[in-house]
Amino acid sequence: MNSIDIEVIRNALDWLERGHRVVLGTVVRTWGSAPRPPGSMMIIRDDGQVAGSVSGGCIEDDLIRRVAAGELALHRPEATVYGRSAEEVRRFGLPCGGSVQVVLEPLSEASGLEALLRHIESSQRVQRSLDMASGAVRLSPAERREAVYYDDQVLRTVHGPRLRLLLIGGGQLSRYLASMAVMLDYRVTVCEPRVEYHEGWEAVPGVSLSTRMPDDEVLAMQPDDSTAVVALTHDPKLDDLALMEALRSPAFYVGALGSRHNNDRRRERLLEFDVTPEQAARLRGPVGLRLGGLTPPEIAMSIVAEMTAVQRGADLAQPLTDWSASSTVCRVA
Repeated sequence: MNSIDIEVIRNALDWLERGHRVVLGTVVRTWGSAPRPPGSMMIIRDDGQVAGSVSGGCIEDDLIRRVAAGELALHRPEATVYGRSAEEVRRFGLPCGGSVQVVLEPLSEASGLEALLRHIESSQRVQRSLDMASGAVRLSPAERREAVYYDDQVLRTVHGPRLRLLLIGGGQLSRYLASMAVMLDYRVTVCEPRVEYHEGWEAVPGVSLSTRMPDDEVLAMQPDDSTAVVALTHDPKLDDLALMEALRSPAFYVGALGSRHNNDRRRERLLEFDVTPEQAARLRGPVGLRLGGLTPPEIAMSIVAEMTAVQRGADLAQPLTDWSASSTVCRVA
């Protein structure tokens, strides 16, 4: 769950405490090209104030009107679909004839939002189950990220923890990469034991600086499948220490800067430190997508792009411009 969704929950709790009626909308299904994926959330207050988004603006106005009028989710959860017909597609501006189904849920103290927020802020992954008939909510541990499940009787969503990024090295490239990752809602840690690279990091918002040795930092961080680790120092004494621990972990992305030749040599070195061939093969090096970038910002962008593709489960063996596989981009006739 990213900080946008966390802010939705915090706003909902605040509005409820102030005595407002609040309805939570969650995207549960999409057909064709849809502006937001399943799991996207927004809240609607009784006076029309909103936080979050379920469509990027296409259907929000209609939802606000219907919730304010008491037409939707007045007493219990219910689902509504936009884009059933060509007329609706034109009316709401849904792209490429897509359709979206949204579950609307009236919130209360029994909705479990306080407990849900505590789990997320404690870096725990939790499943929230909503019974559509009664509105009852149950929270339970979730072992991994799962797709939204909805069968007209129950809605199950998985929340938390936020994505994390550990950067080894505090040089210029790290600054660009850290800033871009923060914009994508990663919690970023820069591990830099060399004092000459410490200056200025305290002024970078959303980034924490660690002065531990890289292997110690990886072990302390305990990477999970929401964690990415990228080594950027060009110094094997630092990069390899982090990589040998990160590759043994469930981190979803482990990458290292350097040429193809240097990364082949790096994999050979890692095998000498009890890293298995299968683990060494997970290393993404040279790191980043081959976008032709040469400057530090361009290289940082290519790394963030590859991290995003891997985290979203994209097939990087396919062309990057496969419009037919996109759920958010219109085809060009």
